[in-house]
Amino acid sequence: MSGSLRFVHAADLHLDTPFQGVSAVAPAVAEALYEASLQAWDAVVDLTLAREAALLVIAGDIYDGAERGVRAQVRFLEGLRRLSAAGVQTFIAHGNHDPLDGWSAIREFPPGVTVFGSEAVETVSVTVDGRPVHVHGISYATREVRDNLALGFRRAQGAGLNIGVLHTNATGQADHAPYCPCSLADLEAAGMDYWALGHIHKQQFLRQGGPWVAYSGDTQGRSPKPSEMGAKGVLVAEATGATVERVTFAPVDVVRFVPCAVDVGDLADVSALYEAVREAVLGLQAEHGDRALLVRVTLEGRGPVAADLRREGAVAELRDALRDGLAARSPFVWVESVKNAARRPVDLDAVRRGQDFGAALLERGDALVADEGVAAHFVGRAAELLERPGQVATALRDLAADNADGSLAQAEARDVLAEALELAMDKLGMGDES
Repeated sequence: MSGSLRFVHAADLHLDTPFQGVSAVAPAVAEALYEASLQAWDAVVDLTLAREAALLVIAGDIYDGAERGVRAQVRFLEGLRRLSAAGVQTFIAHGNHDPLDGWSAIREFPPGVTVFGSEAVETVSVTVDGRPVHVHGISYATREVRDNLALGFRRAQGAGLNIGVLHTNATGQADHAPYCPCSLADLEAAGMDYWALGHIHKQQFLRQGGPWVAYSGDTQGRSPKPSEMGAKGVLVAEATGATVERVTFAPVDVVRFVPCAVDVGDLADVSALYEAVREAVLGLQAEHGDRALLVRVTLEGRGPVAADLRREGAVAELRDALRDGLAARSPFVWVESVKNAARRPVDLDAVRRGQDFGAALLERGDALVADEGVAAHFVGRAAELLERPGQVATALRDLAADNADGSLAQAEARDVLAEALELAMDKLGMGDES
């Protein structure tokens, strides 16, 4: 027995996941997105084999819903067969999107595949090159599991590496549903050497060593939400005895959602802005390994072009021009949206030094924008007062749609307030109109 034992931690595959809002305007992009989650699973299998990992652990949400499709299940089974044929042992804990009460077309799994049940935490002990390894896990019986399942995990007796596999919202992260809530202390008390967690789509370490507590994140981004942006993949862990020495991230995503911020300050007109955004987007594709990209562009800063962008339809036309100008790229680059946060040139300090209504307005706006909680309350109250016309409330509901609880995020409320303040300053004639 020599060298280290290697295992791969994956979660939140969401095979056959739906993508909204693209198919009507870009069928080719929609088709690529439809395939992306399955291709990312293929990449997980390829990476596990290429890294010569002994184990693959999957911490829930293999599928996007309880009524998972045949195509996704067949593709998943094909990957498991490849792993089994190579001697890789796979351990699966189901989560809220793929609970055990969902329909399954798979009646029998290949040798070496363990699917944890939902009655109690199960422990499977295996020997890898003479090394004892104990893998503990539990699946969701139904979609909404509110119990703290982490309390049922206990370290196995005797020597060996102990790995816990759980789909959970540890530490109560607000942007994900509160299924299987637990604390970091609960996880630490179980005696695991490594916690393979699922449910949170952003890769993160809650603790690095003694024990390792990690979210691998999802394997393929699903939307332009902040938690879905950037590289997506798996974690590769190396252990000696019962000590996990190193954990590294390995990307497997096929299509990547990325942000792109462009400062308008030095740009004379919309034509120059178009070229600047296009150049920035192409730079992003090179930066991300020439992957297919869905890009959310934000225009920021202060410059004369901001006045042009306030013309009705200008931002949408810029977005469409960028889509047309990037249409020939392969892999594709799709500008998902363009958000205009650019402002006209104005000396804010000079306005603040004044004694007029503009100075008072800016002082009040600065105070509101500085406190996200106050901003959210102010915007929410304003929406209530304007509920009858409906336009403001509808716009705020659209902004809130990406949040799990349907609320308007504090940062988004601050953006709304900042935009309102800018419009008010425009109406008062502040700034350079040139």
